[in-house]
Parts: sequence; C-alpha cells; structure tokens
Amino acid sequence: MKTRMHTKEVHIGNRVIGGDNPILIQSMTNTRTEDVSSTVKQIHALTDAGCEIVRCTIPSEEAAKNIPEIKKQISIPFVSDIHFDYRLALLAIENGTDKIRINPGNIGSEDRVREVVKACKERSIPIRVGVNSGSLEKDIVEKNCGVTAEGLVESALRNAAMIEDMGYDNLVISIKSSDVMMCAEAHRLIKDKTDHPIHVGITESGTVYSGNIKSSIGLGIILSEGVGDTIRVSLTGDPVEEIKSAKLILKTLGLRKGGIEVVSCPTCGRTRIDLVSLANNVETLVTNYPYDIKVSVMGCVVNGPGEAKEADLGIAGGDGVGLLIKHGEVVKKVKEEELLSVLKEELDNWE
Repeated sequence: MKTRMHTKEVHIGNRVIGGDNPILIQSMTNTRTEDVSSTVKQIHALTDAGCEIVRCTIPSEEAAKNIPEIKKQISIPFVSDIHFDYRLALLAIENGTDKIRINPGNIGSEDRVREVVKACKERSIPIRVGVNSGSLEKDIVEKNCGVTAEGLVESALRNAAMIEDMGYDNLVISIKSSDVMMCAEAHRLIKDKTDHPIHVGITESGTVYSGNIKSSIGLGIILSEGVGDTIRVSLTGDPVEEIKSAKLILKTLGLRKGGIEVVSCPTCGRTRIDLVSLANNVETLVTNYPYDIKVSVMGCVVNGPGEAKEADLGIAGGDGVGLLIKHGEVVKKVKEEELLSVLKEELDNWE
C-alpha cells in the first residue's frame, strides 16, 4: 500500500473528509427525490448498512424544495446531484444541501457556473467537480484522439481551476470511467497534481455480479495507490449492496477495521450439507455484530477444524452433524440444523 495522497480537509455536513480522516463510504438513492417518504426510507436503510454520505438526484424544483424535509429525517450528509440546469443547483443550495455535485461542462456558460460558485461560497457548501469519460469536453477528446486517462485528468483540473479562479477552493474532485484500467491510470496521474480530496469509483460498472468484480479490481488498484477520500461502488440494483461491497473492499485492503469477516470453503465432493445457504445465512447474521474477528464456515468435518485454525470462530458441517470451532479447537458437536443458532449464541456472548 503506497503512502496516502495528501489532501485538504473538506467539511460535508457533520462529516469531514480529506487529510488524515478515514475514507468514507458513499452511495446514491435510486428513488424519486420528489417522493420524500421513499427517499428517507432508502436513506435509513443505507445508513443502517454503513453509508456515511448520501447523494440524491435533483431533477426538478419539487426535488430541491424537498431537501429540508428529507434532511430533518436523516443523520448523514445530503449531497445534491445536479445536471444541466444551474437553477436547480441554486435552489438546492438555498434549501440547505450539504454539498453539490456538478459537471461544469454540462451546467452551461461560465457565468452560470459563477452563480453556483457564488451561492456555495456564501454558505461554505463544498462542490464536487465530477468528470465522467462519457461527458468530456469536445476539445479534450479531439486533442487526445479519444477518451483517455490524460483527458479525464485535464478536464477535472481545468474545471477545478476555473472555480478556484472564481475565488473558491472548497472542492472535491471525481474522475470516473467504466473502463477500469483507464480509471485507475487517471487516478495515478492526478495524485501529484492536486490537493483536493478525491471521490473514487468505477462508474456504470454494471450489475451486482459484474459491478462488484469491476469495482473491486478498480478500487483495489486506486486505493492501493493511496488515492481516495470517499468511495462509491456503483451497482445496478439495491444501493444497500453498494455499502456491503464498499465496506468489504476497505476492510480487505486494511483501510478499515471493525465488523466480522466471513471466510467459507468453495465446497467439494465431501460436502454433505447445504453450505451455500449456510454461508449466506452466516454472512447476514454477522452484520449485526461490531467485533473485528474472522468467522469461518466449512463444509467438511474432516478438514474443517484444520482449515478454520486461522479464524477466531468457525463452524464445520458434516453428514447430519456439525462442529463449533473456537480458535482452532473443536468445542462442541451439534446437529447440523443447530449450527447457525449455536454460532449466534457464541457471538451474542463474545468477549
């Protein structure tokens, strides 16, 4: 793991990113922000899963005017996602958003960007300058003979400089692409060119299956380079899945502690239990516990105890029976159907 990129601190509502602060997990609602009840319900679910900053689309005046009511009912910072209409950015700012996300290239003229910047400056609201490979400026695409990592960086720095020239530097930068390796290279290139906090993610990465693989590879590379102050795993599906994935990526890279890690064997011909269901049930069960421990789920009582030695706690199933294993030692033999409840009882009394 390379030394973490030095960035400035930025306050977003009741959170601080950049500097030596922890890398925070972000997600985006997929409800209509015009529907306060559904949006708040989803934000609560995201918060319970571990989301620390939430972004909502603001496509209409009604959505912008709902911000105060939504904020009254949530506990994490609210970020307004703005495209095309700078007046919606102004309305979101007026209604108390904690941060705005804009792509200056699609907001319109420089005068319109200036109005947004002026409003943010008056209220000390940070601006996330978002650049995607699908919306690069025409001159940058032509200069680089297509969409490139260099072009992503050039666009982001150009737009950040424009806002800085307007007298405001309370900024966060994001440079995203669905091309994993291009995205990773762009983050390598920008590391030494700015001190603004960086929000990282692989945009439009796909379904829970393909999106998780692409995001894990891309974010693993980027975070290992020391780049990233907030992250989002972008998935087509329930955004709660984004939080689960982001937490595991950070934990796997040693960038976050806390929470139980589950390891399970891939099954083989010796497996005589429904290990897939058992492992999934264990993974769901352990989300309720804060312990920084490893739990193993093995499908064979022959090698289970040996394979579980590196775990703090484990279960191994056989033909109708199972073992509870603690620190590599078998402590109890139980019926197969009791494995999950025995594990839960052990976790309930863990010290």
